[in-house]
Amino acid sequence: MRKVNLLIFVSLGYVMVLFIVAFAAERAARAGRATWLRSSMIYTLSLSIYCTAWTFHGAVGFAVRSGLEFVTIYLGPSLVMLGWWWTLRKLVRIGRTQRITSIADLISSRFGKSNLLAIGLTLLAVAGTTPYIALQLQSVTQSYAVFARASQGGTGEINQTVTALWIAVGLAFFTILFGTRKLDVNERHDGVVMAIAVEAVVKLIALLAVGVFVVWGLSGGIAPMLENIDASEIGAWDVSGGRWAGLTFLSAAAFICLPRMFHVMVVENDDERHLRTASWAFPAYLLLMSLFVLPIAVTGLDLLPEGSNPDMFVLTVPLSQGQNGLAMLSFLGGFSSATSMVIVATIALSTMVSNHIVMPIWVSVTGGGVSVSGDVRFIVLLARRLSIGAIVMLAYFYFQLSGGGSALAAMGLVSFVGVAQALPIMIGGIFWRGATRLGALCGLGIGFAIWTYALFLPSLGNGLVFSDAMLANGPWGLEWLTPQALFGIKGLDPILHCLLWSVLFNSAAFVLVSLCTFPAPMERLQGAQFVNVFQQAQPSRGWSQGAAQSEDLMIMSQRILGAREAQALFEKEARLQQGAQGALPEPTPEFLESLERKLSGSVGAATAHAMIGQIAGGMSVSVDDLLAVADETAQIMEYSNKLEAQSFELTRTAEQLRQVNEKLTQISVQKDGFISQISHELRTPMTSIRAFSEILRDSDDMQASDKARYAGIIHSETLRLTRLLDDLLDLAVLEAGRVSLNLSDKPLLEVLENAVSSSGVSHSNTLQVTREDPPAEIMLFTDVDRLSQVFINVISNAVKYCTAQEPTLHIRSFEQDGTVIVDFIDNGAGIDEDMRSVIFEKFSRVGETQAGGAGLGLAICREIMHRLDGDISYLGGQNGGAFRVRFPARLTTIQPSV
Repeated sequence: MRKVNLLIFVSLGYVMVLFIVAFAAERAARAGRATWLRSSMIYTLSLSIYCTAWTFHGAVGFAVRSGLEFVTIYLGPSLVMLGWWWTLRKLVRIGRTQRITSIADLISSRFGKSNLLAIGLTLLAVAGTTPYIALQLQSVTQSYAVFARASQGGTGEINQTVTALWIAVGLAFFTILFGTRKLDVNERHDGVVMAIAVEAVVKLIALLAVGVFVVWGLSGGIAPMLENIDASEIGAWDVSGGRWAGLTFLSAAAFICLPRMFHVMVVENDDERHLRTASWAFPAYLLLMSLFVLPIAVTGLDLLPEGSNPDMFVLTVPLSQGQNGLAMLSFLGGFSSATSMVIVATIALSTMVSNHIVMPIWVSVTGGGVSVSGDVRFIVLLARRLSIGAIVMLAYFYFQLSGGGSALAAMGLVSFVGVAQALPIMIGGIFWRGATRLGALCGLGIGFAIWTYALFLPSLGNGLVFSDAMLANGPWGLEWLTPQALFGIKGLDPILHCLLWSVLFNSAAFVLVSLCTFPAPMERLQGAQFVNVFQQAQPSRGWSQGAAQSEDLMIMSQRILGAREAQALFEKEARLQQGAQGALPEPTPEFLESLERKLSGSVGAATAHAMIGQIAGGMSVSVDDLLAVADETAQIMEYSNKLEAQSFELTRTAEQLRQVNEKLTQISVQKDGFISQISHELRTPMTSIRAFSEILRDSDDMQASDKARYAGIIHSETLRLTRLLDDLLDLAVLEAGRVSLNLSDKPLLEVLENAVSSSGVSHSNTLQVTREDPPAEIMLFTDVDRLSQVFINVISNAVKYCTAQEPTLHIRSFEQDGTVIVDFIDNGAGIDEDMRSVIFEKFSRVGETQAGGAGLGLAICREIMHRLDGDISYLGGQNGGAFRVRFPARLTTIQPSV
């Protein structure tokens, strides 16, 4: 038991040393005496938080089980740092300008400060990190068990359940001690970062020491070691491209999205220029950490009994050779890897839980009481401390439910796939302004659901949540819903299977829903700030003065920041403001903006925004932000106007096409009617001519009176044919423009009188004509015959088509605005509205009336008036049929005689 007691003593002493280092670093930083703490090398060493017990112990076990695939857990982060550091720089810049406190805060702020999205991400982060913290518990528990067996000659056993519980309690206690003494998590945690840097050095030295011992102490040098690796199955370069690519992508995604990595890489970053150093120094650190993985794995397989746990080779190989001091150093290396991960991970998660779950509930419950009751600082600290304890206990329960015997690498990969669900919306959010909150919610929800169903719940063990039958055949016998063989894809590694479907559906839902929805104004504003963060000189969020009172803001700030820090902040602002009265500054928009950013470091951006909003009573944005949104809105409106104009033009064109189509349909019907009519018009007289000519030819004894009558009929039918052909020829000449006009002077009154007389209505009782004659002195200069032809045709139509019992035709003529107008209005039924657009077309006839005719009269009138620079039209709204003839008043006035 001496070794076990010594192990406990060394562990407690090591934690105490770390605490002293953190405490000294914080004091030096507050005093301004330790600027070296904010160097790029310290920042790079803090990134070693990625190297947990998985990489210290589990990488060797991974190599034993899967060969060279262990390299992927180092390759992914190295590729991100070497080839994607500019994306990390963008994340760091956004984090600094927006006062981001966590990955949930980043994504929720991007999508309009959506607390619902922040809650979803917090739940995902807690669920996704739980297996990882359980992995650390398992690692430390197994390490402790190895020492317990060694101290009792290899026969001793410990109660791993009790041991893991005490380790979980101890880690929770030290995490609370390390991470919740100071509230503002957005300020640099110099003490925590310095402790992590020390642990980075310790675990690197420990792993290198074991590696040097294995290569030079046991194998005799590099050459013999390489021969042993070549002879081992582990060293075979059996690389599956698809699996390697999947695991490399998975480790790269986890490196960006793990809450603890985001915390040290973004939140704790003091200068984005540190990324330049980290872009090469951190891959070098990972290279050193992976340098002796294969030698330790091969040596462990050669020296240790069959069935030994390969995850513990880093510890058991030195113990098997009696190197107790080296084994103790190895234990401290693994212990450092586990404790640093648990401390930072639970700090990050507790911040997310308190900011996005506890504080919004508290603000909602207390209503407007943020400035008059309660101690917000105490509530936030209590929420974070309780969250740390709860998260560590969840990890302990997962450790118990999963059996505690799973490979460390497998547990780590389950966690990696979970947190990778945040990658699509994070990358989409900082590069795509069109991404929307609803798209992010849908993508995250679908990805989280698939991960839970296909990987997380099955990882708890067969029969615990899913029965063996369901894991084998799917629910209700639906094989395509089998958790680890979705959609019929079998034989794929469960990790890659879940990664494929979860990220695929996550990304697809995010993109499709974003394309189908429109971002809210706050989303568009934040989207502009995130995507164009390098073009923003200053953070662009501000508050209006509204009804804010400095006293209320001071009380609220004291409860969140503490009395001393709040007073210092307000006094500094009062000194900066010219003419500030008293000890409190005026609540200007600039000061409210600065105060919100300060508070957001303690309670998160969304909560700080809501709390100040309760006091300030309103919010505004900067001119740059308004211009950015206005520009986007103007573009949207311009595009909308163009679409509206195009839609109107298409509607108008469609209406015109419809009218043309109707007109063509009517013309087609009229053409068919014309063909029928012209056939009838030609056949009837020709039949008469043929019949009577045959009678005259064959009848020698016909009386003279009959011959004269038959010859008259033949002559009449011939005239009828001649008129029809003349109309066709006349229309063809007019349409071709080959007509010659015989212009002459004549009074309009005389032209009308001649037309009425020539139409025959003056000597007929069929139509009564009344006139409103024009002034006698109006002289026309036109083709009188052609104009008379128009008048006669219109009058003849009235004779033919007026169906009144006592048909009348009223003719009125006058001059208006330099135009001569002659109207012909009868008291008949008029022309149906659907026929008015085609009555001037060739072959058009108004129904099948007794008048007959080929339907060419009005078409000829239209062409004549066109040649006379006038027009003829049908007048609607009259009681009967009405035509209007108009032509220019190119007239001469007769001078009265003296």
